[in-house]
Amino acid sequence: MSAVTETVVSGSLVAAAPLAALAGLVSFASPCVLPLVPGYLSYVTGMSGADLADQRRGRLLAGAVLFIAGFSVVFVSYGAVFGGLGRWLLEYQDPITRVLGVITIVFGLAFMGLIPGLQRTVKSSRLPAAGLAGAPLLGVLFGLGWTPCIGPTLGAVQSLAVTEASAGRGALLSLAYCAGLGLPFIAAAIAYRRALGAFGAVKRHYPLVMRTGGGMLVLIGVLLVSGLWGDLTIELKSWISGFQPVI
Repeated sequence: MSAVTETVVSGSLVAAAPLAALAGLVSFASPCVLPLVPGYLSYVTGMSGADLADQRRGRLLAGAVLFIAGFSVVFVSYGAVFGGLGRWLLEYQDPITRVLGVITIVFGLAFMGLIPGLQRTVKSSRLPAAGLAGAPLLGVLFGLGWTPCIGPTLGAVQSLAVTEASAGRGALLSLAYCAGLGLPFIAAAIAYRRALGAFGAVKRHYPLVMRTGGGMLVLIGVLLVSGLWGDLTIELKSWISGFQPVI
């Protein structure tokens, strides 16, 4: 239990997890994902658009959760692999972190549309049957097929996973990303009609969403390249270690 606690409250993870969740939220709000949400909810529930509008929340919520579980398996597996890779590269952690910082900056610029060609989608021609039974498989296909499209944000999270140098921490970091990406799906399922109105507002401000999200990635990259990320996590770890348990 103490080992698990140490992993969860480590300075680096405390700093990285909120950024990973925010990256997931930015991915959801991007043109790659947001316009497709009504279609996904319709497909994973086997319900028509009219049925969705009637807000059959139980089925909507079940379909959304199963869909999220599917892509979470893919992304958490990525995080574990990248985190485990970082563990074997500890000897070269400093130069690798700086290289990953440069890559993250490139991802940020790509997310802002300044580097064309880095946000492509690979779509599968074989889809599972519509309905709850096929929802997890559709989530897996989303995780695999949409990875190039949401690559800038997901790539930045996996760069942080490498710096964690632990498969477990990398998986937790990816889980935070999945929470940021998945919770809006659940919110849309619970309040479908209101969500459609919110989606319209986000669509009207896509340029701002893309610039803000890209700027966040560039900032993470700069922190990694400059070495300030390591200083920040050391400071956080020192701060957290001063906490006393409440009995």
